Amino acid sequence: MNSNKNLVFLGMMGSGKSSIGAMVSKKLNIPFIDIDNLIEEHAGMTISEIFEANGEDYFRNLEEKITIKSLKHKKVVVSLGGGGFVNNKIRKDVLTNHFSFWLNWDDLVLINRIKGSKKRPLASKSTEQEIKAIINKRKKIYSKANFKINCNKLTKSEIVKTIIKTYELN
Repeated sequence: MNSNKNLVFLGMMGSGKSSIGAMVSKKLNIPFIDIDNLIEEHAGMTISEIFEANGEDYFRNLEEKITIKSLKHKKVVVSLGGGGFVNNKIRKDVLTNHFSFWLNWDDLVLINRIKGSKKRPLASKSTEQEIKAIINKRKKIYSKANFKINCNKLTKSEIVKTIIKTYELN
């Protein structure tokens, strides 16, 4: 790997950013940073608990600080939270300084993965229509990523191979 640029994974909650990111980091033998895990470690509580205790604005501010700091590392794999790339400051940093990969799935696949999930505060109390509205709003922003990986017909290892091949060609 010639580049000092990070590989940054983005996409909806339930898209596999953490699991795919961990697999890519292992294959490339470079460190992996999961932003949601860092936030939970920093706060000493789960993301759902942060939302409940302090609200979404507090969470988003914390997410921005931790993400921007994490993106300063070189040659790492970073898994953003589902809403991380929606933040203008984070998005600008990612698009300017890193390789970004959108893990894209059909809406129904994502809805089935996340509806009613207690660990996903935006989805836990949302209807399928509300989740679909979040997906559609975010897709427009996710589409700005450097690379879009259509994951529906791929296994995890095929997704990883596609990402590494794309990365090595750029």
